[in-house]
Amino acid sequence: MTGVILSGGANRRMGVNKAFLRVEGERMIDRIVQLFRKVFQEVIIVTASPLEYLDQQATIVTDILPEKGVFGGIYTGLFFASDEQVFVAACDMPFLNRAFLEYMIGVAARYDIVVPAPPDGIQPLHAIYSRRCLPVIRSLLDQNRLKIRELYPSQKVLQIPPEVLHSFDPEGRMFLNINTPDDLRNLAPR
Repeated sequence: MTGVILSGGANRRMGVNKAFLRVEGERMIDRIVQLFRKVFQEVIIVTASPLEYLDQQATIVTDILPEKGVFGGIYTGLFFASDEQVFVAACDMPFLNRAFLEYMIGVAARYDIVVPAPPDGIQPLHAIYSRRCLPVIRSLLDQNRLKIRELYPSQKVLQIPPEVLHSFDPEGRMFLNINTPDDLRNLAPR
């Protein structure tokens, strides 16, 4: 399985590239790449600004279909991945959990998509996607249908229930993402 980091957003709410913000003394991109290099043999960063990531030990690619948002980023990561499946995460999720990633990898073989389903809704940017999804994603993108959830009804999906998520993450931090300066300020040290 390939690890794909989506780091191509416009960062409108933050005003700066979120990937390079520091959480607990480390840049978020460094935290995620280090974790991915422990779990995945191949790590890909999908970004609109590749020169900013030359210090990372990862393959750096740009969107095949520009202006298609995170769904286009997922498509690009799947397209360039050497493996049949990819784990996709956003660059602004500083508390990814290695044990949970390994759990997801362990249950992914028979599915096109494996996605956490906490009570507040599924987490499509913390999910596993199969290359079998590529034709359907391309069709949706060509129609400018950019909602990731539109992919799900046509695929074999495993939704990981809240009780399993809680067993790995009782504090509920795995899916926390940093979108605004307030989000960054409100991170309570633990």
